[in-house]
Amino acid sequence: MFSDYVKKLSDVQKLTTEEERELWCAYKERGDEAARRRLIESYQPLVFREVMPYRTLPAVMDAVQEGTIGLIEAVEHYEPIRGVAFSLYAVHRVRGRIRNFLRREGQADLPCLEAQTGAAETAKELLVDVRPSVAEVVEHHALVGVLGAAMERLPTRERLVLEGVTIGGAPARTMADTLGVTPAQIYRLQKNGIRRIRGMLSRFMQHWSCDN
Repeated sequence: MFSDYVKKLSDVQKLTTEEERELWCAYKERGDEAARRRLIESYQPLVFREVMPYRTLPAVMDAVQEGTIGLIEAVEHYEPIRGVAFSLYAVHRVRGRIRNFLRREGQADLPCLEAQTGAAETAKELLVDVRPSVAEVVEHHALVGVLGAAMERLPTRERLVLEGVTIGGAPARTMADTLGVTPAQIYRLQKNGIRRIRGMLSRFMQHWSCDN
């Protein structure tokens, strides 16, 4: 049950910087399996954050399992010496595993776009001009596909902020710490990303209307 999974997450203890450094050293240099398990357990909340937008789907626990596999793969392939934050490295594998699973299941309509943001707006409302004319001429699945393609074309930091903060609901402070910037810069990246997305969607709508 998803509720049981959420309860277990409350027992997960966040690692200090020194604890995490020692665990990576133990696992990567000495092959310590206990260190590997501890790292996987401590980063399970990352899987939870990626699964949350899909929590109402019947297959949510299967999505959790897929996300955990992605997390395990990230732990096994991560190279601390490169200096990239593990959370930033791992989130792409976790998210990719979850979305690939949902696509196979035919449930990848990105319900996270309906999630509430801190300003009581949905991510869809922030990213898409939802005037009636748009709703009338764009098929839901086509819009989702175009939005996904538009997200991939964004500069890396803008895409990470939109995925993490606007869509995923992560706190701006958390994302700022992850990217090594200030919260004010996060909001600027978010604003710029939304503007670019709206521009790309507007061009798509004009092209779509001409074709139809």
